[in-house]
Amino acid sequence: MSGSSGLRRFVASESEPGAAPAPAQPAPAGSPLAGGSLAPNNAAEKCEMCAAEIPANHGHLADLEASSLICACRACYLLFTDSGAGRGRYRAIPDRYLTDPGHPISASEWDALEIPVGLAFFLHDSRDGGIAGFYPSPAGATECRLDLQAWSQLAADHPLLSAAVPDVEAVLISRSNSAIEYFVVPIDACYELAGRMRLQWHGFDGGAEARASIAAFLDSVRSRARNLGPGVNGAGQGA
Repeated sequence: MSGSSGLRRFVASESEPGAAPAPAQPAPAGSPLAGGSLAPNNAAEKCEMCAAEIPANHGHLADLEASSLICACRACYLLFTDSGAGRGRYRAIPDRYLTDPGHPISASEWDALEIPVGLAFFLHDSRDGGIAGFYPSPAGATECRLDLQAWSQLAADHPLLSAAVPDVEAVLISRSNSAIEYFVVPIDACYELAGRMRLQWHGFDGGAEARASIAAFLDSVRSRARNLGPGVNGAGQGA
């Protein structure tokens, strides 16, 4: 999208009016979803805002101008829980996982989105108002063209799709032979998934290691997710 900013800067340019939709494209190298892993290494990690040492299990900030994640100590993380802090450049990524089993997505509703795989996540950019869909691939994350009208129709019937906080949370949808599951997850979880796939994908279908990693990731999401309710909304309240 020409001139776009925030977490959609890495999205390929849209097709010209009247042109056929462009094929799915890998996210460019260096982009947030290109495949960096959030797994801790042997070196002591430090807050990228104040340089204080931080534990492996630390919070992250989204840098909307650089389209990247920043590791943060608790004090720096709390500084940016208000969307207006830091002139809006940095946003604390909420640590919440939501599900809504009372409003299941049907196979026909999923098919209307025309996503070519069974696992995808969707990001809402507050700066341009757009929604981008991505799915894990050997390149890290690949963009899939999204029918915004189909998404809007689906969101009207499924409140969870509108509950994700723009820029810092995503909607994750997984389709298997037995069910379609969907969740609100922090965007750093999406980065982790993309990083796993880039490291573990082998062959055409990813291989056993990648499939096992996806299964473990989804098990973790299920175990952490709580039901959407009146006290949980898109402002992040109730997290």
